Formats: sequence, C-alpha cells, structure tokens
Amino acid sequence: MGAEPLIRLRDVAKVYRSGGRRVTAVSNVTLDVAEGSMVALVGPSGCGKTTVLKILAGLHQADAGEVRIGNAASGFVPGHDVGMVFQQALLLKWRTILDNVMLPADILGLPRRAARARARCLLELVGLHGCEDRYPYELSGGMQQRAAIARALLHDPKLILMDEPFGALDALTRERMNLEMRRIWRDSGKTIVFVTHSIQEAVFLGSSCAVLTAGPARMADTFEIDLPVERGLDIKTTEAFGGYVRRIYGLLGLE
Repeated sequence: MGAEPLIRLRDVAKVYRSGGRRVTAVSNVTLDVAEGSMVALVGPSGCGKTTVLKILAGLHQADAGEVRIGNAASGFVPGHDVGMVFQQALLLKWRTILDNVMLPADILGLPRRAARARARCLLELVGLHGCEDRYPYELSGGMQQRAAIARALLHDPKLILMDEPFGALDALTRERMNLEMRRIWRDSGKTIVFVTHSIQEAVFLGSSCAVLTAGPARMADTFEIDLPVERGLDIKTTEAFGGYVRRIYGLLGLE
C-alpha cells in the first residue's frame, strides 16, 4: 500500500456569488498530492486553477467535496505549514532583500536570530548570496523571484503553493528559473503545487501533472511524469518529453 498523500481533494467545487449571480469556478476536482512531490496544475486561462490553489492555501473554503491537507506522519499545521509564491515577487521596496525574506518571521513572531540565520542560508540556496543588503530595485526580475521563493521557505512550511511564478519573466530568464526550481525542490525536499499555463514548463518541472478542463474546472487527467530527476534543458528534445507534451495537448483539445 502506498504512503498516505499529503493532499487529498475529492469532488471539490467552488461557487462565487456576485450581484445575485452564482458562478461555478471549479467542479468535481479530485487530486492526490504525495509528500515531497512537485505537481503542476495546467489548464486554460480562467479555468479555476488559482481557485484550487486558494482552497489549498485556506484562503477560500470549498462549497462541496472533501479537502484534506496533512496526514498522520506530516504533523501539518494549517496556516503555518503553507508558503505562497505569486506571479509577481511582491517584495517591499523599502526593505532589503534579507529583510524581505524575514517577513514571515515578523508576521509569525519567530525568534529573530534563528530566522535571520535561516534567511541567509536560504538566500544562498536560491543563488542570492551577497545580495542580502541590496534593495529590490537593484535586482533583476528573476533574482527578485528567487528572493520571493526564499521568503516562502523561511518558516519551513511543508507545502509550497506557486501561482504562475515565472509568468512575468522573459523566455530566457524563465528557462534559467526552471532549472533553479528543480534544484531548489531537490535540495529543500518540499511538497510543491504550482499553476502554469506553459505545457512545457509543467512537464519539465513536475513529478506529476494535473490537467484541468475549461471553466468550471474539472479534472481531465492526472499522471506521473516518469523522467529523470536530474533534468537539463536538453531533455525537452527527447521523445519521452514530447510524449507528455502531446498528452496534455490532447487533453486540452489542442492537437
């Protein structure tokens, strides 16, 4: 019998109410996320991917279905064991990079000396050693997003949620960040669920992929991505990589 998943969604639905109207954002979403995995959520724009992420973050309550986060082994603490990375880095321009990474410690009241030491280690992990005393305007977009990832890791959450984290970056920076994200995931051992519109990014980054239909989102398919853990950009030229891309195209009706 396999290990109990860290996340279990069963027939989850969410309905928004606006001006007396009911708008179904997601319906019948079913998904298991194994602890330590990196799962890509792919689907058309506006299909409800971000709504699923907000339900996982506890920012929205599901209107139907089962949402279970944590298992007997994880000791998951809602509200503490989740880190968020958004499309924009959202760094505070008046704080240094180190102080931006320290923000969760300030909010959660963590011991500052230990948090500061961890922040420095995390900046080294994401390749920003030496940037501690710089300000956001002094960093490139990719470097700012690395700082945002370090900030999400500061309080050592078990689950990282990423909403189109590299969508605002140029193509070359995005490729570099994909390589960095694979390394950060391997080195940190975190469970990551990320939303992307890029099918190639989903296959390159993911240990598994969940494909959602056009809104209201339903689960078209979920599958493991059986590619080597160590992945360089040249893997995108392989037949195995192309097979997964074509599979997602087919599920989205793009063939």
